[in-house]
Amino acid sequence: MSDMKEFFALTEQLSRLCGTSGDEGDVREFIRSRLPADCTVTADSIGNLIVFRKGAREPKNRVMYAAHMDEVGFIVTDICDDGRLKFAPVGGISPAVVFGRRVIFRNGTVGVIAAKALHHLSSDEKENQPKISDLSIDIGAQNAEEAEKYVIRGDYCYFDGEYECFGDGFIKGKALDDRAGCAVMLTLLNEELPYDAWFVFTVQEEIGTRGAVCAAYTVKPDIAVVLETTTACDIAGSEDEKRVCELGRGVVVSFMDRSTIYDRELYRIGRATADEIGTKNQTKTLIAGGNDSGAIHKAAGGVRTMALSVPTRYLHSPACVMKASDVEDTLNTARAVLPKLAEL
Repeated sequence: MSDMKEFFALTEQLSRLCGTSGDEGDVREFIRSRLPADCTVTADSIGNLIVFRKGAREPKNRVMYAAHMDEVGFIVTDICDDGRLKFAPVGGISPAVVFGRRVIFRNGTVGVIAAKALHHLSSDEKENQPKISDLSIDIGAQNAEEAEKYVIRGDYCYFDGEYECFGDGFIKGKALDDRAGCAVMLTLLNEELPYDAWFVFTVQEEIGTRGAVCAAYTVKPDIAVVLETTTACDIAGSEDEKRVCELGRGVVVSFMDRSTIYDRELYRIGRATADEIGTKNQTKTLIAGGNDSGAIHKAAGGVRTMALSVPTRYLHSPACVMKASDVEDTLNTARAVLPKLAEL
């Protein structure tokens, strides 16, 4: 799995899978199918996939890597008399990225997220962004009875976003948050490890890091490395610190976000290790966002935690955008920190 073409083929396969919070089964089974035979694998009652693999040496510290399997999506809440579906977001999704988007259900049913026609909007409505509650999903049904042949209340649907390579080394696709992190962990698991290590593929991160806290109590790590994506705002109209981080500048090593103050020594080790192996690295210039670290660092008596993230534009949309070199930098840094953390 050291070949990067193979790595990005794996990332594409993971991106195309559907698995919003609470519905991660297809992602979990795909990951399970790609694990080496000498792993110890457990799926816990909430759905986390917990993997242990022996390395060349037994570590001083129990190190746990974590990446989440779930993606943002939608859940059907009601079926209207005229066949439209009312829905709620699963995870944080801005209405700005929703209107007019194609969505797909597990059974292959296709829908389009619709809103009131422009010429029916009042002056106030034209000036304001619609709320999710104002939108509906059109599956082409004439009435509720017809719609219920294809969809029931409680069904999930997903952005239908294609994975593509474009420009100078860019990739885009749905659910790269956090299937890129899952690809990093699968790659490490299929290499020879210098130390024993734990790897947890978590569920329900997008609705409050619920799986991570369960996994941390099970594994009880001394040190955790969370492999994630993080918002890059390096686009026109964003200046200075509001760019947060930038594509092409390497792995993001965080010192603080809205849910975690990262262990100071681990933060320095992350930056220094990237420098030592010649990998580009950066940090965030705003205290923003959050990830499974927020749950892990408070679990099981406290866990020293580090986050290594891929800078990503347009998170929680059908077209997350990354630069391939940043993903490779994240993989290389995640690989290189294990011996240091194991013996810290």
